[in-house]
Amino acid sequence: MFSGNAHFCIQLGTHLTFAMHSAFSGLARCTVLCRVVLLSRTFHLTSCVSSSGQVISTAVKTTNRPRKSALTGRQAPLVLTKAAVARVHELLQKQPDAVGLRIGVKTRGCNGLSYTLEFCKQDQQTSDEVVEQDGVKLFIDRRAQLTLLGTEMDFQDGLLASEFVFNNPNVKGTCGCGESFRV
Repeated sequence: MFSGNAHFCIQLGTHLTFAMHSAFSGLARCTVLCRVVLLSRTFHLTSCVSSSGQVISTAVKTTNRPRKSALTGRQAPLVLTKAAVARVHELLQKQPDAVGLRIGVKTRGCNGLSYTLEFCKQDQQTSDEVVEQDGVKLFIDRRAQLTLLGTEMDFQDGLLASEFVFNNPNVKGTCGCGESFRV
């Protein structure tokens, strides 16, 4: 005879979750055989089995998951490291008429795209997406928004070079010199 609780779970992708949970009390053992999450619905199949192995009851339950707002849980278009925030602060202090940095991409190099950085003045703000982090404002050019989605911007200060480095999960390849990339 079993005693206690058993738990078994396998997750496949982001839409399907199969689980089996067993609880033993007295003579019956109830098991959630399967829990499947598909888009906005969750399906549960539960079966209770007696100690002799006969199925006492089986139930299927369907629940609707609440939908997230379009803005809730959104991936940040760009995240800055502490070093990048400090360097942008330093650069903006030297340009009193600048309200932030504009980040974009342009066609250049062997692989097609290259990052661009420029100071953004108050009167230049258009349809850019604004990212504000630790008091620093970055304006992402609308043509670069999908290219930069999820990117981490870092600043590396070495003996021979100091530069902003973009850790972009969307990049599929770069050229040998590192000047350009493709998505």
